[in-house]
Amino acid sequence: MPQASTRRAFWLGMRDALPFLLVIVPFGMLFGVLASEAGWRLTETLAMSAVVIAGASQFTALQLLSEQAPLLICIIAPLAINLRMAMYSASLAPHLAGVPRWQRALMAYGLTDQSYGVAMNRYALSPKMGHREKVAHYFGTLVPVCVPWWLATWAGAEAGTAIPEGLALDFAVPITFIALFAPMLRTRPHVAAAAVAVAVALLFSFLPWNLWLIVASLAGMATGSWLELRAERRS
Repeated sequence: MPQASTRRAFWLGMRDALPFLLVIVPFGMLFGVLASEAGWRLTETLAMSAVVIAGASQFTALQLLSEQAPLLICIIAPLAINLRMAMYSASLAPHLAGVPRWQRALMAYGLTDQSYGVAMNRYALSPKMGHREKVAHYFGTLVPVCVPWWLATWAGAEAGTAIPEGLALDFAVPITFIALFAPMLRTRPHVAAAAVAVAVALLFSFLPWNLWLIVASLAGMATGSWLELRAERRS
């Protein structure tokens, strides 16, 4: 019976994450196309998607490298964008703790905005879900996210400039983040963090090499963390 329930949870995770194929595929293809246009070899493009699996950071790194920004900036900017993964990990830890190290390594490797959003939404909707089911569900979310991302990157890199400009694959970038985070803006810290990040990004948009991303990310996370700590102290 436990095996049957974990199997069902795994398939449920896959089903919950399937709708994101509509944006993951064009998003990945767009990265492959842009990397090809920037002169990257196929192995370099695929290595980036296989090692990083973070679309926003990959696009940022690609743009900075294309602009011949200092190497330190090319490293710091994507890392600043991915700092949100540390917050994701902290909120997932109570649900997925106690698994072997190799499973934790796989969880960390596959952690994306999509897998996090889908998993946390399911845990909120199913508070009685057991620990094993939660772990199985999380791994299920990784299949429709990671594998299509690799394949889409490969397809985009192979196609290169053959994809017509009118196809406008870049629509996938804003749609992905709107679909992920709009339903999650339920608490005051979440809304405040998003509002501050947007305001700071606009205020510092003049900075070169996308440095406004670093400033906005840090300001948003600091605001959200401060408000959450304040709420905990009050309660």
